[in-house]
Amino acid sequence: MKNDIIEQLEIRAELKNEILEFRKQYPVKEQDRIPNPDLIYDGKDIWEQAVTALLCGKNVLLVGQKATGKNLLAENLAAAFARPRWDISFHVNMDAASLIGTDTFCDGAVAFRPGPVYAAAKQGGFAVLDEINMAKSEAVAVLHAVLDFRRSMDIPGYGKLALHPATRLIATMNYGYSGTRELNEALVSRFVVIEMPLISGESLARLLQKQYPSIKKDAAEELTAVFLDLRKKCEHGELSSKALDLRGLLDAVALMEKGMHVDTALDMGITNKSFDPYEQALIRDTIHARMSRKLRREDLFCDELSELSV
Repeated sequence: MKNDIIEQLEIRAELKNEILEFRKQYPVKEQDRIPNPDLIYDGKDIWEQAVTALLCGKNVLLVGQKATGKNLLAENLAAAFARPRWDISFHVNMDAASLIGTDTFCDGAVAFRPGPVYAAAKQGGFAVLDEINMAKSEAVAVLHAVLDFRRSMDIPGYGKLALHPATRLIATMNYGYSGTRELNEALVSRFVVIEMPLISGESLARLLQKQYPSIKKDAAEELTAVFLDLRKKCEHGELSSKALDLRGLLDAVALMEKGMHVDTALDMGITNKSFDPYEQALIRDTIHARMSRKLRREDLFCDELSELSV
């Protein structure tokens, strides 16, 4: 069991105390769905905004570009409040039944099969609505009564369910993804909206060192510089957003730590996410402008495995 996430947060003491009171007020019997994250979102201001909103009983919409940590923060918030979490990944074929539930057969009789939003509403969980702007408006319209002052849902044929007082909905969305659409104003008005900032170089270097303790400081800084160079080229339109993959960078470092060649690991984690040969060449050039092709594992990490491989 990892240390309590509350101990690792750099937020105001009164907010920490209120979170602990929230936990005491709404204890959870089933612990399986409470996340136990490996990474902690780095950003005091964003943490305090989100925690304050949730303590006030509000639902939160996290908005930002790719690689800003929206899903990480949503997971962290569920862990901080010790709430069971349900993840709902939206797509164009998502309908109301996928969220609330539908009829099914059980032992020869018709029974109600709860959906993730219903389960979160009943058990006081956090429902994470991932990429909410991928869904059709008519699908998410069913959430209006859940999100506003009514805090309830009507299930045709099964009556009305009032939300557990600890239930919160946390939605995420990116701009400009293929298949996305503008959110209905009525839906947006039911959230408080937090604009997620781009990760800073200092935060990314700290993240790499925290996730991979054996990585050398200068190696973490070089990998951070590579990521920032790729982001700059994406902002200027020289590369597509496929090259800007924070998860891919972390995956690549994991592969390097395991002994894979640096170039191969970066290809697998970042470069190969683009399927355009010309763009792949540009990504490799950007990487090699910072990092030599001759780099070996022992140049990046300082531990027993590196010493044995020298």
